[in-house]
Amino acid sequence: MNEIIEKIKQSGLKGRGGANFPVGIKWEIFNATLANKKYVIMNAAEGEPDVFKDRYILENHLEETLKGFKLALDLFENTQGYIFLNKSLYDLLENKIRKFVNKWPVNLVKEKGGYLNGEETVLIESIEGHRLEPRIKPPYPPEKGLWQFPTLINNVETFYHVYQISQNQYHQTRFYSLTGDLNNIGVYELKEDSNILEILKQTKNLSEKPFFVQVGGGASGIFLEQENLDQPISGAGSLIVYDTNKTDKIKLLKKILSFFLKENCGQCVPCREGIYRLNELILKKSIDWLKAKELCQTLKESSFCGLGVGCGMACESLIDIIVKFNQANG
Repeated sequence: MNEIIEKIKQSGLKGRGGANFPVGIKWEIFNATLANKKYVIMNAAEGEPDVFKDRYILENHLEETLKGFKLALDLFENTQGYIFLNKSLYDLLENKIRKFVNKWPVNLVKEKGGYLNGEETVLIESIEGHRLEPRIKPPYPPEKGLWQFPTLINNVETFYHVYQISQNQYHQTRFYSLTGDLNNIGVYELKEDSNILEILKQTKNLSEKPFFVQVGGGASGIFLEQENLDQPISGAGSLIVYDTNKTDKIKLLKKILSFFLKENCGQCVPCREGIYRLNELILKKSIDWLKAKELCQTLKESSFCGLGVGCGMACESLIDIIVKFNQANG
């Protein structure tokens, strides 16, 4: 089975769950780690707001995705599989998946918790029945993961592309979920190096009205203005478009902070206190934008996991747009 790892490496496939890590290298580390038992997990938590590509893939390409998952199970003879599904996907697809994987060493897990399950070590803690908190890394899951055994975790789209690679059908494409103030909301399979402007044009979603976008999800995604659309979409592969004139930007900022207040685990001080204090600032009638940006910077630099970092990056980029808009409009 080293042949499939070599094919993945040659393809240049990077993980579609957000971290953008080379899949072939992750599989190689997992395969090379010595152990008498190993685990493979498909992460279909998809808890990022306004990201829905994995649901689309499972509804339309379920068998191909499961076959990609099976290629990972076959890397090592004593491997147990877990398919981790958010509540809606579990209810929708449980019977179909169980029928297909009937004789495989696979367990289906219905999500308990929420957004944090997108972080691979939190996912492991969830399956083990522990409090949903990220682990210290290293060690990384391919070396020491579920119950301290080597564990390979990839998301739905990654396993789908692995199957394509095994069949010589992968053509450097990826899935994008597009939503917001658009005419053609949906999921599109386009070249992975397509930039934002090209994606909007190809999907007939390029508006003549002023707009800004959020790339990477409706919570942790980065906000960009129209002059910055010449870059590809990485990470979660989502694009949300906002009409500049009709969007209440401060209300949007409050919505993001409310989400992170609800979803953070409280494990680290920068995230727990930083998001709380940032939310306090934004709720005031007169907002100190400089202090708000300083808190965002602290979140980015000091948070233990990606939740605090994502909050800091999303809020800081939206604050920049708000301040610029306010200056331009008196």
